[in-house]
Amino acid sequence: MHLPEHILDVFLQPGEFYWGDTSTRIRTILGSCVSIIFWHPKKKEGGMCHYVLPESSIDELLEMPYPGRYGNGAWELFMKEIYKTHTKPNEYQIKIFGGSSLFSNQEEGILRKTNIVNVGEKNILFAKKRMAENNLHLVSENVGGLRPRRIHFEIWSGNVWLKRL
Repeated sequence: MHLPEHILDVFLQPGEFYWGDTSTRIRTILGSCVSIIFWHPKKKEGGMCHYVLPESSIDELLEMPYPGRYGNGAWELFMKEIYKTHTKPNEYQIKIFGGSSLFSNQEEGILRKTNIVNVGEKNILFAKKRMAENNLHLVSENVGGLRPRRIHFEIWSGNVWLKRL
């Protein structure tokens, strides 16, 4: 696979979403947030989100400038793009990243004893639940843990490069 002549390099901030083609690389840095990636191997197009929290009400989503701030809003953005391309969600390779716990091991132990699930875990659970509800297959994941991640998604190849920070 050769590199595109001109690369559009997109950096996602929390709450942002981007859908692109073979000339696009999407990057972000994740802590407790989660990125879901949809990539169509034949069309060589796809997208990535960077959501902060799992769910919000529809009313809140309609009012906010970044509907991708919540997992359910980001999911709807993916479905709109997939619909526009006349493809089906099950034609895509799906990958998820992020959902780190930003607590120390001691704080994490206290949370577990009190049955409090941290934000990173809630974000991961949301993504996996949505995939199961839609009978979609996850091809790759790197989630949880205690350290943030930097990821780069190259749409021309479908490759995702990850570095733990």
